[in-house]
Amino acid sequence: MSVELGDVGGLSIGILGGTGDQGKGLARRFALAGHQVLIGSRDATRAQEAADGLGAGLPVRGAENARVATEADVVIVAVPWDGHRSILESLVSELAGKIVIDCVNPLGFDKQGAYALDVEEGSAALQAAAVLTGSRVVAAFHHVSAVLLLDPEVAEIDLDVLVLGDDREATDIVRALASRIPGARGIYGGRLRNARQVEAFTANLISINRRYKAHAGLRVTDV
Repeated sequence: MSVELGDVGGLSIGILGGTGDQGKGLARRFALAGHQVLIGSRDATRAQEAADGLGAGLPVRGAENARVATEADVVIVAVPWDGHRSILESLVSELAGKIVIDCVNPLGFDKQGAYALDVEEGSAALQAAAVLTGSRVVAAFHHVSAVLLLDPEVAEIDLDVLVLGDDREATDIVRALASRIPGARGIYGGRLRNARQVEAFTANLISINRRYKAHAGLRVTDV
């Protein structure tokens, strides 16, 4: 796939785990930006119900995960952490050659709040890269609030999306996709090996949001 930075409006976007709030929120915003969006689930009926629930007239449809992985130009992984490896292992051939955006945050929760989990490969994104050796894995969309994405009263998302990866063209495409969401901006955040601290920082944002009853994100200054 050869796409100039910014020329990404024609790309279709598949979302594995699209029936969860994060997946549905991203689906809604990309559909509003004019992208064809496919919501994936193990259950095609549940996926279509999630698509229908986003509102009439949006270019969103639901399908079984394998079909979404096959048909979409770019695929976002927004599945729960405990199913991350298994779902990717089941879709290795369908995702070969594609840009795969991993936005999974490996977190645990106890009485003290959220905390980052240790991952054998170093991060969820590195685990995805280890499983999907034929795909172009990029880490992004870790810190965007599902509540804001789904809120019809929120016209713009005040957020910089950190984009990490080892493939320059792939990270440029994902940066451009992030910037298709009004108010958001895609910012290159380093190599994929640095995804660990980006994923883990989500625990800090959860603490901030709980303390201040907010939906905080990140802005990068002087860029």
